[in-house]
Amino acid sequence: MPGRSRPRRSGSRSPFLPRTTSFHRLPPRFRAAAFGHGAVLLLVAVLALAIPRHVDAQLTPADSASVLLQAADAFAQEGRWEIAEALYERITERFGGTPAAATARERLSVSVSGRPQRESRVELQVFGATYGAWLGIAVPLALGSNEPEAYGAGLLAGAPLGILAARAYMNANPVSEGQARAISWGGIWGTWQGFGWAEVLDIGEGQFCNEFGCFDTNDNGEELVGAMVIGGLAGITTGALLARNPIRSGVASGAQGGATWASIYGLMATGIINEDIADDGLLLATLLAGNGGLVAGAALAGSYDLTRRDIRMISLGALVGGLGGLGLDLLIQPDDTEVALAIPLATSVLGLGIAASRTGRSGDDSGEVPDMDVALVDYRDGVVSLNTPLPRPALLPMEMPNARTYWKPGLAIDLFRARF
Repeated sequence: MPGRSRPRRSGSRSPFLPRTTSFHRLPPRFRAAAFGHGAVLLLVAVLALAIPRHVDAQLTPADSASVLLQAADAFAQEGRWEIAEALYERITERFGGTPAAATARERLSVSVSGRPQRESRVELQVFGATYGAWLGIAVPLALGSNEPEAYGAGLLAGAPLGILAARAYMNANPVSEGQARAISWGGIWGTWQGFGWAEVLDIGEGQFCNEFGCFDTNDNGEELVGAMVIGGLAGITTGALLARNPIRSGVASGAQGGATWASIYGLMATGIINEDIADDGLLLATLLAGNGGLVAGAALAGSYDLTRRDIRMISLGALVGGLGGLGLDLLIQPDDTEVALAIPLATSVLGLGIAASRTGRSGDDSGEVPDMDVALVDYRDGVVSLNTPLPRPALLPMEMPNARTYWKPGLAIDLFRARF
């Protein structure tokens, strides 16, 4: 409008831009905030420049390789070998002169059957649950408990504690298939040995004497169960000590198969040699033959580089030969007991020898192989399969003349088994 003066603007500043304000003209609280934010930004900038140089100065190639090695070991422990193998190869390529690279080369040189696998973790956890449940029953039995609450508590706590113990061991010590089987078979074989030697040595047995003579009372059930518990724990400990070194799956399976078949052959051969031998004599021969077969089976499997599949084929040959001998017994029906035992013994040994001669050195057993401990009809994961079961040591109930039941060692074959 005419007569009104407008303020003078310097330059060509847009009316929408704020006017410049001097820092000293800001209120005190705004000046303090601005100074504080500036100090923080300056400190962040200094740290951003200083920290990388400090890390670069401290982090050596050996440290980097060690970190990668720890990660690779963690993957290997979980059974994820593909990732672990890639990390091991990376360490050897990038950090070849470090101690971690030497360890990585050692990890890569382990055979396939000696590597930690998920199947091994599952197998050891299944054994831990089973053996824990057995201890839950066996410990009250060994202590002579008659309270059902003791057995209920044992069953309730035994299996979970067994699984936790197996997981704790595997977290501290990654196990391969052979190492896991050495531990589980050590527990089974030790339990059998504890029972057998307690029977042979008559631990806890008493005698009842009258005018007709003296008789064994066979009331040593608590002592027998206690010996089985001690033997099983000793076997697990022995297996864990052996598992501190690499164990191939074929060697562990060779020990298992050798112990089983040597026990059967020892029992049958003793019955042929001396028909009138006492029960303790038969049991002693079975125990000694089984221990010898365990050592011999492991040694032969290691010497001839046998795999688990090879051991299964040899066991299958022995089983087929033995069944053929039993068939001959039924056809011939010999009157002599020694002949009836000698025929299946000879045919079983013949079948074992033929199968062993046809077994080649197949190297590492990297394929998935069914369990050696199977039933004739096996149900697992909704699938029914037919297998060739192997005889296993077992306790069989025997009736005494006074209607009491006691347990004697024998052999059993599983005809049906279901796993859910």
